[in-house]
Amino acid sequence: MKCAWILYLCQMFLGAYSSSREGKGPNFVLMMVDDLGIGDLGCYGNTTLRTPNIDRLAQEGAKMTQHIAAAPLCTPSRAAFLTGRYAVRSGMASYGRVGVYIMSAVSGGLPTEEITFAQLAKQQGYATALIGKWHLGLNCEKSDDLCHHPNRHGFDHFYGITVTNLRDCQPGHGSIFINVFSHIPYRSIGIGAATLAFLHAFGIIAVSPKLVLNLGLLMVILSALFAGFVFTFPYFNCFLMRNQEIVEQPFLSENLTQRMTYEAVEFLQRNSERPFLLFFSFIQVHTALFASPEFRGRSQHGLYGDAVEEVDWSVGKIMETLDSLGLSENTLVYLTSDQGAHLEEISVRGEVHRGWNGIYRAGKSTNWEGGIRVPGIVRWSQVIPGNKSIDEPTSNMDIFPTVASLAGARIPEDRDPSESTPLTPQTEPEFHTILEVMQQAVARHTRTLTHVPDQLSPGNMLWKPWLQPCCSTLSQLCRCNRDHLGS
Repeated sequence: MKCAWILYLCQMFLGAYSSSREGKGPNFVLMMVDDLGIGDLGCYGNTTLRTPNIDRLAQEGAKMTQHIAAAPLCTPSRAAFLTGRYAVRSGMASYGRVGVYIMSAVSGGLPTEEITFAQLAKQQGYATALIGKWHLGLNCEKSDDLCHHPNRHGFDHFYGITVTNLRDCQPGHGSIFINVFSHIPYRSIGIGAATLAFLHAFGIIAVSPKLVLNLGLLMVILSALFAGFVFTFPYFNCFLMRNQEIVEQPFLSENLTQRMTYEAVEFLQRNSERPFLLFFSFIQVHTALFASPEFRGRSQHGLYGDAVEEVDWSVGKIMETLDSLGLSENTLVYLTSDQGAHLEEISVRGEVHRGWNGIYRAGKSTNWEGGIRVPGIVRWSQVIPGNKSIDEPTSNMDIFPTVASLAGARIPEDRDPSESTPLTPQTEPEFHTILEVMQQAVARHTRTLTHVPDQLSPGNMLWKPWLQPCCSTLSQLCRCNRDHLGS
């Protein structure tokens, strides 16, 4: 395992740190905002969104300007973040059209043999918690085996959602499955039906009325089943868990960020006398967008800006808690995004919901810079000098070896960050030589890969009713609200 980027920041200060703490490791607060663009933060140049708490974090620590996500989609990016290994090595990189989990009742997930930084920390006596989004699977063979649950991957405490925040989870935002209809070739079906009717009318072919009736009936049944699936999807899929119990199904987004923030605060207070690792995985600012009532309408950028400013408030509460507990000096705080901002979302009301990736091209789900370039901020008051900018290439995969050890890297000084000037044989004399070297490197890397089951294969992504978690009977459409319990 390579060294990590924190060593680059700390190598001049490690002697004083080690002698003062007798070699004991710091606490960790790791924050990942879902789909946050690098251009959405004041400390990265945004002048119209208010993010004072995140900006303060950068001022008191180090801002990484060349920070890269391991993938431009949630599931593979988070698998790589937790394990320090590219998602293809754990079967968490898809070869198909669907690259993330959109249903909870599927059998794929982060394999239990994978080692996460939470497991490493736990082995060293750390209290560990994941608050927020998981998105790396849940069950394998039964609805309660929880083989992919965060508790099975080193997190003592979990409070959050297991999939992601979808349109279906937010009333009034429509359904992600409405896109299915847009791919149905209605025109071709109509032309085909008209052609058959024409040929039948002129006696060229004979079409049985029974066949027509059966096909029509089949279409009605399939449409009804699909409509029922879309209607019940939020009740089955959009649930909130505390550890291994479903406490709200479907979950209510109103005040959800506040609830998760106070859950994180309670964890910090509860474990202030022992080393801890908190992974706060924000549900915002993934679409469908939401913001608590006190944040709605506050920003200049609609609901997206409101959600970003609520995230900033939450970061401020976490920092305030560390300060009040006297833990700021010896806590490594890290903030990033799982990939670039989404650019594609249009709400049912016609509003454009998108983040900003600055000068970088494209966004989430693409491998252009805008899809993988993410903010990266780290603060460790006792060790890292404040107001520092790090221009070497870093990755949010580096947090795994950082929890175990510290390291750094270096960046070439000739990059095209907007990726707007493609190299061609005409513009680059060594084009074919460079391409051959790249192909050889890919071949060498491919030979190091061992075959692992594809956790995002069609079989693993297929909805399996017997795996569906439900906090009530199916006849009640999986409804409950127990979130007040244990809080």
